[in-house]
Amino acid sequence: MIKLIGVQCDISLGNCEQNLQKMLSSLKTAADRGANLVIFPECALTGYGFESRETAMECAEPLDGPASAQMIEACQKFNLNCVYGFLEKAGESIFNCAAMVGPEGILSSYRKIHLPFVGVDRFVDYGDRPFEVHESTSLRLGMNICYDLAFPEASRVLAVGGADLIALPTNWPRGAECMTPGPVITRSMENKVYYAAINRIGNEAGTSYIGQSCICGPGGEILAMGSADQEEYLEVDIDVEIPRQKRVIRKAGSFELDRMADRRPEFYQPLINPHVLETPRDRYGASEPE
Repeated sequence: MIKLIGVQCDISLGNCEQNLQKMLSSLKTAADRGANLVIFPECALTGYGFESRETAMECAEPLDGPASAQMIEACQKFNLNCVYGFLEKAGESIFNCAAMVGPEGILSSYRKIHLPFVGVDRFVDYGDRPFEVHESTSLRLGMNICYDLAFPEASRVLAVGGADLIALPTNWPRGAECMTPGPVITRSMENKVYYAAINRIGNEAGTSYIGQSCICGPGGEILAMGSADQEEYLEVDIDVEIPRQKRVIRKAGSFELDRMADRRPEFYQPLINPHVLETPRDRYGASEPE
């Protein structure tokens, strides 16, 4: 069994040192509770509500920057792994990124592929790497970020890749109440995986965040649910053998399901045909539509 703890917390826009110290303190608390894996929200290091690419870039740092060095040191001290969101600087590019670090160092990272026209996602670059699954401490983990939840293909690719757990650091603002718990339940059920959507609370740059972090089991059952406005630790025990047995037997011989084996990919071609679509920036330009 693997002890997962999701940290639902407030975040201070642009105050990276304060946010970092808060995450380090939370790692100690999670370790005291027996955590093997800790998940923080999207942009937990930096905040999300930046009003320009320039101000966001001021808070961005490389994947192997000073913040990750301190997070790795804490993971070594407490013997656990963690996933946290930050803004990654890579040359002249900037990505909304999630990093997975542990005692061994940087284990994996993911650059957000689906970008809504809101907050810092108006200014960052589109993720340029495929979805991938990392195996660590016997757990196969894949990462999505926030808006990715709305695209079932993102979770399905990770499930086909063998993920036991999909971690979704997120910053759901007011207006995104439709994202929890319903879609989290669906993504976990349709892929038979654990799904951990860890959101923030508080107010930032005129936007309030709705909490309601949600961790679901492979049957779509809600295992832990956060409040709308409190900092909380959501604790769940993960049994990796459950998501690895995809066949669901309701009644042997007459009611059996396997949502991986029962797929018909030969009919899904329209999903991958090359096509050109406008991006939100093409449609709306540099500011929100009226």
